[in-house]
Amino acid sequence: MTELIAVTGATGRIGGRVVRRLAEAGAPVRALGRDPGKLAALPAADTRTASYEDAAAMRAALDGAGALFLVSAHEGPGRVRTHTTAVDAALAAGVRRVVYLSYLSAAPHATFTYARDHWYTEQHIRSTGVPYTFLRDSSYQSDLAAMTGADGILRGPAGDGRVAAVTHDDVAASAAAVLLADGAHDGATYDMTGPEALSFAEIAEALGRAAGRPVSYVPETREEAFASRAGYGAPDWEVEGWVSSYEAVATGEMDTVSDAVRTLTGRPPQPFADFLAAHPGAYRHLTA
Repeated sequence: MTELIAVTGATGRIGGRVVRRLAEAGAPVRALGRDPGKLAALPAADTRTASYEDAAAMRAALDGAGALFLVSAHEGPGRVRTHTTAVDAALAAGVRRVVYLSYLSAAPHATFTYARDHWYTEQHIRSTGVPYTFLRDSSYQSDLAAMTGADGILRGPAGDGRVAAVTHDDVAASAAAVLLADGAHDGATYDMTGPEALSFAEIAEALGRAAGRPVSYVPETREEAFASRAGYGAPDWEVEGWVSSYEAVATGEMDTVSDAVRTLTGRPPQPFADFLAAHPGAYRHLTA
């Protein structure tokens, strides 16, 4: 029998999908999150409320779980410490396997500042000796649509770089497959990507075809990117993350195309054009 699988971030875009897939497979699943109301809407009879920062609450919430799907915490200056607290609490609770949702090209000096957090988190998980699997997500296809303004302009310092964006559904299906495999993927790191690496000009063209209106990509310099985002009132570390996510595309750190989704799920990942056709709500702001 499959061990009890705990899923964090269970009310989010990935965690919720993973809970549903595990429940459909008949696996024992425990959904963890911070909002009891949202947790109650999930197809999981076993739900617990806890936040990563609260070690005692995490230990209690994970008691009896054999495997943990750890969705990364919200971005912030202390995210690595938050992840470390959650991992240590899981091991103290007796969790024997961790599947961590990381990020493509995670490295200590990654261009994308948030990807550095993922590398340090991976290193901590490795250091504990617990069996692990890392799923390194590319950008999400829905986010590419959301990054485009209502004016039909996709702007950023991505240069001529390419990104093989992936869907939430493909990542969730891959994660569920790993969790259901009872350790068959221990020690593995998988790059979660779509089937094609597209330039931002090609992404804009695809959005334009789907929306039935002109959509264009306007490259920015780093200085222009910071200036165009200054009006959001976000803290410096957050704006740096936004801008560096485009710069990572320009440096070639996001052009990886992997067969991991097919390997893990038995089906190919969804192309961007197919995603847009299936999810018109993702670009509704371009048609209003």
